Amino acid sequence: MEWSNHTVTDFILLGFTADPVMQLVLFVVFLGVYSMTLIGNIILLLLIYNDSRLHTPMYFFIGNLSFLDLWLSSVYTPKILMTCISEDKSISFAGCLAQFFFSAGLDYSECYLLAAMAYDRYVAISKPLLYAQAMSIKLCAMLVAASYLGGFINSSVITKKTFSFNFCGDNVIDDFFCDLLPLVKLACGRKDGYQELMYFLLASNVITPTVLILASYIFIIAIILRIRSTQGRLKAFSTCTSHLISVTLYYGSILYIYSRPGSNHSLDTDKIVSTFYTVMFPMLNPMIYSLRNKDVKEALNKLFK
Repeated sequence: MEWSNHTVTDFILLGFTADPVMQLVLFVVFLGVYSMTLIGNIILLLLIYNDSRLHTPMYFFIGNLSFLDLWLSSVYTPKILMTCISEDKSISFAGCLAQFFFSAGLDYSECYLLAAMAYDRYVAISKPLLYAQAMSIKLCAMLVAASYLGGFINSSVITKKTFSFNFCGDNVIDDFFCDLLPLVKLACGRKDGYQELMYFLLASNVITPTVLILASYIFIIAIILRIRSTQGRLKAFSTCTSHLISVTLYYGSILYIYSRPGSNHSLDTDKIVSTFYTVMFPMLNPMIYSLRNKDVKEALNKLFK
């Protein structure tokens, strides 16, 4: 990629607060969250790898979700921790670009992966006897590969467009990472076509997967309603609850930030919401998919024994 000339060589990340006491408190909080994220996702990956009962398409997708969460949290949290305890709040132009590229690629990939997981739940409920054959290893691998490919292709497009702008004035980012909206506010000069690109990326990476997820669950609900026994309905729906919680939390926070008009944005509010899907969500996912799952809990007991 070729970037246009820019006079800004680094950026200053303001983070959450300038109060030294609060910065120390936030350091402890984020360190605890990051530690739990690493431990929870690594344990879940080990359980899926070691226990043969978890060698199914559903856990294949959950394992890839854990891998994405490990990577995603590592893009953000170490820099947040350094910002909290160090007087140097700067990040180089190249470091900002790399953080932006990987964070966008991983976020977009997670959007596609959650859509693939919705399709997996539809197949599991609509074709329970043919589930293993319908969701073959080859198909699962293709869906995961397509999620990564689509995510990072879109990330390349938005990264090239964003960092082709001139950054010739203020270099202070009122956020804890190099995010899209604060960077666009710092860019000087004309920004032709950027708003249209934003709408395209929002539609392709968020709206389209959301529509696919909604369509999958419309079919799932229709199938569940045809089940005669109440116990059978509850059992069928319980296989989808963990995924529904993940989708609601993740898509809800992203849509809140990026689907609103620019005039309605508050950077302070956006920082709080973006903290949720960048830092908190990767920690919550292992809990969502383990605490409500009998197979995972049994595998965990077996591992400790």
